[in-house]
Amino acid sequence: MSRETFVDQHKRGWNDLERMLMRLDKRQPVSDPDAFVDHYRQVCQHLALARHRHYGPDLVDRLNQLVLRGHQHLYAHQGVERARVLDYLAGGFAADVRKNGGYMLVSLLLFGLSFLGAGLAAYYDEELARAMVSAEALQSMEEMYDPNGGFQKRGDDFGERAAMFGYYIYNNTGIALRTFASGLVFGIGAIFVIVYNGLTIGCVAGHLTRAGCGEPFWSFVIGHGSFELTAIVLAGGAGLKLGDSLIRPGRRSRVESLIESARGSAGLVSGFSLMLFMAAFLEAFWSPLSFIPTNLKLIVGAGLWVFVIGYLLFAGRRSGHGS
Repeated sequence: MSRETFVDQHKRGWNDLERMLMRLDKRQPVSDPDAFVDHYRQVCQHLALARHRHYGPDLVDRLNQLVLRGHQHLYAHQGVERARVLDYLAGGFAADVRKNGGYMLVSLLLFGLSFLGAGLAAYYDEELARAMVSAEALQSMEEMYDPNGGFQKRGDDFGERAAMFGYYIYNNTGIALRTFASGLVFGIGAIFVIVYNGLTIGCVAGHLTRAGCGEPFWSFVIGHGSFELTAIVLAGGAGLKLGDSLIRPGRRSRVESLIESARGSAGLVSGFSLMLFMAAFLEAFWSPLSFIPTNLKLIVGAGLWVFVIGYLLFAGRRSGHGS
């Protein structure tokens, strides 16, 4: 292809990119950021072709200048986006949780009361425990948390823990997203999933404590439980918010109300998903380690609970994220 043909085919895109760069130089936003990225990538390719085909230093220099200016604005923008993400994690997420505190409190009460009720029932009555959770599942749990065997006596195999890390992410994230999405059934589905999880987890905890497996069980779950259980409660609160948008749409249609609520919950979903990632990491690479003393696991686990609760209650208050 001749230089003239090459220029004729692509000069429109170069001019479009140059106009966008002039706006960005004046700190004015471009109307279509995606188009800016596409033009930038195309010019990078065109610069490589112009150099390879020896289309002349003037053309190479023009394209090179466009690439350099585009690179500067593109990565400056990405730096701003990264800063926004870090700022949100530092306090914005906690502020969002507090802003939706009513939904979160209802979710916490539903889960907490279900957990405590099932835990006490299973601790004092074995038949009630077997009515809530199958006898086979309870037996499997007893074997897993047997103080004289179970996972505590397994080797600390890194490959096995890495495989479990992937499984925990898949399983825990699936539970939380189902809890959130079940709010679409006017909140009833979210209530059911929250209560079901509370009953099941509480039943297992009460039964294992009564069966003499309390020490290995609690030392295992306390490390990652602060992130995992809190994330489930937050997912439930976000699901209740979705349901409420359908029950009380106000002057909007239910579809409009639901869309607005879902958009407003995007940060919450990202936040509790990150918490589940952290929970999966701890559950795979910290909780099962047999050489860590039980008392140390309990101390670290208690510290993590204090951290999570303190973060949600106080993070972002002084940095303008609100109450």
